Amino acid sequence: MLVRLGYVAMTMNLKNCSPSGTVTVKTLTGLTGDETRLYKLRKVTEANLHNTLRILRYNKAYNIHVYRFTSKLVPLATHPMVSHWDYVGEFKNEFQSLGDFVKENGFRVSAHPDHYTLLNSPSKEVLKASVRDLDYHVKLFEAMGLEDYRYKLVMHVGGLYKNKQMSIERFKENYAYLPHRIKRRLIIENDDKIYTARDVLDICREINAPMVLDVHHHNCVNNGERLEEMLGEIFNTWKDEYFPPKIHFSTPKSSENFRSHADDIDVNEFYRFCRLQKGLIRILML
Repeated sequence: MLVRLGYVAMTMNLKNCSPSGTVTVKTLTGLTGDETRLYKLRKVTEANLHNTLRILRYNKAYNIHVYRFTSKLVPLATHPMVSHWDYVGEFKNEFQSLGDFVKENGFRVSAHPDHYTLLNSPSKEVLKASVRDLDYHVKLFEAMGLEDYRYKLVMHVGGLYKNKQMSIERFKENYAYLPHRIKRRLIIENDDKIYTARDVLDICREINAPMVLDVHHHNCVNNGERLEEMLGEIFNTWKDEYFPPKIHFSTPKSSENFRSHADDIDVNEFYRFCRLQKGLIRILML
């Protein structure tokens, strides 16, 4: 069994190394003139890209080959106020350096569009914004030269919108209309409130997309399904993929605040989960 461990966006072991520096709309509108606004965005983006490369180098030094990029590499990238900004062209070399480092070291990288990216929204405006956000994430991978579809985007099914089954159908319909360059990268994850692991597994089998099992989310919401009875089916959604299945594992912060994630994982629980899938397939944990 091969288990490779990774983490999301930021390491606590490097000082002044956030890859997620932001610029708010309020800050940007308070600046005078396009050039002043772009200067602010450029400086933050430059720092984010620089810090991301620092993190990747740290990962290499400590033999960590799994990493999720922050969605905030380019602040306000999808906002209409800066839609004319060619950040890919301006930071071509920096993006290429990230991609080269990933490929040279055999890293497995991904991204996770934010919670407001909702493919099953009944609102056309929300859907358009969601597709723009997905396109932005794909554009980041393409700018890095990571054009192989093995580098994935994790997303949830979305909201409930009063009728769960109708919302599932709307997700599948909107997924079908996505451009191939986006669709081929998507992997779908069960959430902690609405869409169970069984819900997402059924969706993934129908749309032929890999499923990301989030163990903590399954513990938050399920209908009594046992993971050991579903793992084989979940892993099978990855049968045509370059990388083995991707699993999210975390520990609740407390019994009172169960859905929130603790800073560390419970090692004994992690070991028990690894025992569940022993012999099924190589897996990767994040």
